[in-house]
Amino acid sequence: MLETLINLLLVLLLIGLGAVLWRYRDLQQRLAKLSHIVRQTAEGDWPVLNLPENERRLEDLSNAVRNLALAQQSQLSALEDQRARLADVLDQMTDGVLIVNPEGRVALINPAAQRMFNIKNKDPEGRSVTEILRHHVLVQTWQRCYDTGEAQSEAVEMSARRQFLQISVIPDRLVPGGSLIFLQDLTRVRRLETVRRDFISNLSHELRTPLASLKALTETLSEGALEDPPAARRFLSRMETEVDALTQMTNELLELTKIESGQVPLGLKPLAPHLLLVSAFERMNLQVERAGLSMRIESPDSLPQIMADFSRLEQVLVNLIHNAVKFTPPGGQIIASAAHEENFVRFSVRDTGAGIPEEILPRIFERFYKADRARSGGGTGLGLSIARHMVEAHGGRIWAESEENQGSNFSFIIPCA
Repeated sequence: MLETLINLLLVLLLIGLGAVLWRYRDLQQRLAKLSHIVRQTAEGDWPVLNLPENERRLEDLSNAVRNLALAQQSQLSALEDQRARLADVLDQMTDGVLIVNPEGRVALINPAAQRMFNIKNKDPEGRSVTEILRHHVLVQTWQRCYDTGEAQSEAVEMSARRQFLQISVIPDRLVPGGSLIFLQDLTRVRRLETVRRDFISNLSHELRTPLASLKALTETLSEGALEDPPAARRFLSRMETEVDALTQMTNELLELTKIESGQVPLGLKPLAPHLLLVSAFERMNLQVERAGLSMRIESPDSLPQIMADFSRLEQVLVNLIHNAVKFTPPGGQIIASAAHEENFVRFSVRDTGAGIPEEILPRIFERFYKADRARSGGGTGLGLSIARHMVEAHGGRIWAESEENQGSNFSFIIPCA
């Protein structure tokens, strides 16, 4: 009896020990699975969260791991969205942005900065900041920020490319020794400032001459010239000439302002280019002959019609021909022509005159802008500016090609009807 009882106890003990070992092994497997899922989550590899929830002792741990994984996944997804938005902003910015690491190498560069420095390499990251900036003032500004840990700013003229840049360098607070570089292209702003300054200077010059002449004439009359009728009439005639010049300048300025603001309506109709050339030729023919020049028209009758305001485009051609007459010495030649180019008709006025220096060629369509040799001549300096705006109002474009002492060629295109 005792022996049977002992055997029974041994069997029960073995069964209990087996159950404990099986439970311990199962628990180990489930904990290993949890550990594997946690490791995958930490590495950013999101597993299917099929965790053991039936066991009461592991239920809280399973839920905690699941919630942790979901929260981390949500946070990383939000960070990825923010990173994508930031990348889009950097790509669309017109200002250049560079992020430089503590070793002085570029960790990030946006497309605007690549365009500023003409970087063709698709992957410029990792190159040194000196290799990217390629200008001693820009590099020195970054170096001062690196040495002092303080923000630095500098305006730089890139004379080789006629480019003005504003560089700002600030320390990267998240990466000790790193820095952020911001670059603004101020070329257009500087150019507009130059145009504004020259406009004021030219306007002052144009007004000073007739006003000084009027003042001298009135002083002469008041000092006794009125008592001399022939002299008085001569002075009054000169005063009338100066007043007419001021009136013309004022009218042209008002006309230009209206054209720029779109207040001048255009009566667009289908027109034959050849008729425009003939009309402008007839208006200027007498002036051309008086200047001792010859002029001819080169235009086939088969040109397509254009949609244009006859009087406005005729005035453009008259202005260009008048300009050619003014700067072509006696014995020279003027050729007015028209030709078909794709969906446009190209008008040209070519002369054999003095030509235009290359450095001022891009500015001749500005208000009041004149070459120095033109200051002694008549005119307000507004004719070419009016011509440019009128051509652009027709949906066209105007430009000039010239070499000094080789003549000039002014051309503009107007869309076909």
